[in-house]
Amino acid sequence: MDKIQNHLLTAIIITPIVASCALGSHSSMGGEVTGVSGTSWTEPTPYGMVLIDRGSMKVGPAKADSAWNLRADARGISVDGFWMDETEVTNGKYKQFVHWVRDSIIRERLADPAYGGNEEFKIEEDREGNPVKPYLNWNKAIPWRNPSEDEARAIESVYRINPITGVKELDPEQLNYRYEIYNHTEAAKRKNRMNPARRDYNTDRPIDTTLPVISKDTAYVNDEGDIVRQTISRALSGDYDFVNTYIVNIYPDTTAWINDFENAYNEPYVRLYFSHGGYNDYPVVGVSWEQANAFSHWRTEFLRRSLGKDGIYVEPYRLPTEAEWEYAARAGNNENMYPWDGELPLTEDKGCFYANFKPDEGNYSRDGHIITSRVGTYSPNDFGLYDMAGNVSEWTSTAYTESVGKLTSDLNPEYRYDAAIEDPYKMKRKIVRGGSWKDVAHNVRSDLRMWEYQNEQRSYIGFRNVRTQIGFAKGQGQKQK
Repeated sequence: MDKIQNHLLTAIIITPIVASCALGSHSSMGGEVTGVSGTSWTEPTPYGMVLIDRGSMKVGPAKADSAWNLRADARGISVDGFWMDETEVTNGKYKQFVHWVRDSIIRERLADPAYGGNEEFKIEEDREGNPVKPYLNWNKAIPWRNPSEDEARAIESVYRINPITGVKELDPEQLNYRYEIYNHTEAAKRKNRMNPARRDYNTDRPIDTTLPVISKDTAYVNDEGDIVRQTISRALSGDYDFVNTYIVNIYPDTTAWINDFENAYNEPYVRLYFSHGGYNDYPVVGVSWEQANAFSHWRTEFLRRSLGKDGIYVEPYRLPTEAEWEYAARAGNNENMYPWDGELPLTEDKGCFYANFKPDEGNYSRDGHIITSRVGTYSPNDFGLYDMAGNVSEWTSTAYTESVGKLTSDLNPEYRYDAAIEDPYKMKRKIVRGGSWKDVAHNVRSDLRMWEYQNEQRSYIGFRNVRTQIGFAKGQGQKQK
């Protein structure tokens, strides 16, 4: 691991602490039913996150604005407590993901007989010599210095020589991350139960024994090295039918700086924004919704494996729902259109800006920045979150449709649609929030909904993660304003 990885691994301390293990206890109080305790644990503050207490508010615009063709569409919702990254995910943090994928490819090749076949890089037996599902040995260091000839070939295989500049650089095409996600929501639906008698409780109807048809996403790499994605439909056969497999190329699209702006000289950003250390603390951009989900899964697995125990449950890192995002951005305040009080993006007395956006036509620098700014440059909102307006727009987990507000519950609202490969492109839209460094003040409002296609990579869209809070601390109450 590089220095960033070692530092973060040391800093993340989120080990669940067992508080009670009385499950199965049969103590009694004179024959009275007193209850049996289940296993529970407290959760220390995840690294770089703040706790957003459960609460409710009116989401969406509360006032109509004919100049922007905006109608009043506020509705009440409630969300449970969750942890949220205090800043957007930075280049440095996302680069740790890239380096992990790079190092995993190198370790696979170091164990490959074609590159010397060093069995120490891959574990295939347990301590008793019994065969196990092979996995990489991350305790075995990659021989970056003084490698053998075979080891050098394995290490160099993930790099390429730029044909124009002659500079050695990572080969982005190889940086693919494979992961699996179990769709708990679909698996829990009554219509998808294996026992037909439990699909419909109406005893006036005969039991329908027809197996329900499910759809699941699969992916593989073909002989040419291309990622092939498929959505298959078949009769339900068991729990594994709700496991979706994804393979995602995770390298950011650094060319977004040119493709997003025609006739503009943005080449330095293409070369330097993600790779140069001077931008480590700036928000990562050029990352699609699909890549943001891959990062979230890796971040969960990285934590789980660092705890050193198999089978341990870790509440997953994920993208926030649209409702969670807006509640957090507006600090639960029905009156706020922005993460701050009032209807202006700057202080009236001193003219200090609250966020990084485009103050005037053609004038990006009036707020002190041309493009993105270092995360945490501006003051946080009342929940302790930075850059919830401007800097970069942020992906949410919520799928977009024109009637999304009418489709969702008022309790932890979420509209999820996993678009199949063959679905029309318009069904692959996801909601983004917050506006960015290129937007005018109106478009960085926290109560406005925007969208982008899930596979698009923009120079003005990033993301941050959340984790559902486990349990509810005694005495912790709802924040209301």
